[in-house]
Amino acid sequence: MIDKQLLELLVCPENHTPLHEAEPALVERINQAIREGRLKNRAGRNVEHAIQGGLIRQDGTLLYPIIDDIPVMLIEEAIPLEQLS
Repeated sequence: MIDKQLLELLVCPENHTPLHEAEPALVERINQAIREGRLKNRAGRNVEHAIQGGLIRQDGTLLYPIIDDIPVMLIEEAIPLEQLS
């Protein structure tokens, strides 16, 4: 779980909109897709390592992964959520 004060400061680096934490069920769906080798990040590379959590952009299209308790706020590392449909 990310610190509430930190979450209030973080915004999407691409469009500067607020972020919210991903629900555990969504994190599990993402990790399942990673295990199956069918998830790519914005750069088009396969996501190879499970995530602990994620921060979702206000419009619900991207998730910034949390790895080792650190939010990875790089646009190219964001995971497009449309892949889970």
